[in-house]
Amino acid sequence: MAVRKGMEVSIAVSEAVKLANADVISAYPITPQTHIVEHLSELVADGELKAAFVPVESEHSALSACVGAAAAGARAYTATSSQGLALMHEIMFIASGLRLPMVMTVVNRALSTPINIWNDLSDIMPERDTGWIQLFAINGQEAVDLTLQAFRIAEDPRVLLPVLVNLDGFILSHVIEPVEMPDQEQVDRFLPVFKPVMRLDPDQPVTYGAFGSPDVYTEVKKQLEEALVGSQKVVAEVWKEFRSIFGRNYKPIESYKTKGAETLLLTLGSISETAMSAVDALREKGRKVGLIHIRLWRPFPFKEFFQAIREAKVLAVVDRALTPGGIGGPVGLEVKSALFQKADRPYVAEFVAGLGGRDLTVELFSEMVEKAIGYARKGKEMRYEMIGVREK
Repeated sequence: MAVRKGMEVSIAVSEAVKLANADVISAYPITPQTHIVEHLSELVADGELKAAFVPVESEHSALSACVGAAAAGARAYTATSSQGLALMHEIMFIASGLRLPMVMTVVNRALSTPINIWNDLSDIMPERDTGWIQLFAINGQEAVDLTLQAFRIAEDPRVLLPVLVNLDGFILSHVIEPVEMPDQEQVDRFLPVFKPVMRLDPDQPVTYGAFGSPDVYTEVKKQLEEALVGSQKVVAEVWKEFRSIFGRNYKPIESYKTKGAETLLLTLGSISETAMSAVDALREKGRKVGLIHIRLWRPFPFKEFFQAIREAKVLAVVDRALTPGGIGGPVGLEVKSALFQKADRPYVAEFVAGLGGRDLTVELFSEMVEKAIGYARKGKEMRYEMIGVREK
């Protein structure tokens, strides 16, 4: 029977990996991800999790070890943040290109320089094109649930792709929240023993990821694209089954007070809950405001996105990463691109905010909503606006 308890979210994620019965955990410490792999090392050392715990010399090696483990047929897991994720960049393409199911937690943290250990999404956004399925948690319960779901999604024979789960560094990873931890029997019903479709076997040697000349490379990439786009159907099935066992419902795009809303905030990650409080406050003032937040970032859920914004006149996109020299931020770019050919598209106001862990308060979200409404009324052409920049 599930037990509800107060837990540090990082520890709760580790416990979820234990419940998933991971076979191989490859780990290298980096703030603010370290508590996850530290606790997993304790669980393995104490005999609570029968797994191979592989301490390595870098994040590049951590993901490389997971590639080897998954190719051999093991249920593999790792976690990282920031510069560590950047160091994994090369290997992320290999994991997806080889169609290897594995799970990684990314505890989102700003990229240097200057050195910054606080939260934004500048680490994960450069990885959006690596071919991984990518999910965002907004609280501790979602971090646990999405971790379990990630293994199930990755290992489905129709998918066979790596999955990563994002959670905000410190403001989520290091806080204590009430989390309902499922029991082992529930998890075993939801997540069966991993039966690899392909595996390296010394008795039947094969080659993975060999040299691909121009006459095959395009087809391999097309296959990856079709698998990634097609995975959304499996994600929906997994979420439906998860609800039947655990009672919690998940959607690619979540809506909050969108009925009758003319202006919508669009967010990713744990700031969504603060933004909900801003929506509550604005609703009390008579503002027709709602919120949507993206849970499934890759593959991007276009159908659900268009459905969620169908009545909106103004869309205020909040990006916690900057595309220097570009049009603003990655989420804004994605949204504007998706809406480009729609004649009835809402006015899009993009804001870059919360970089390097700078606080995003209810007041700032309210300010962005009011600015978006004002700019839309004036028909102002805007690339993006950075919120909270000090003049001196």
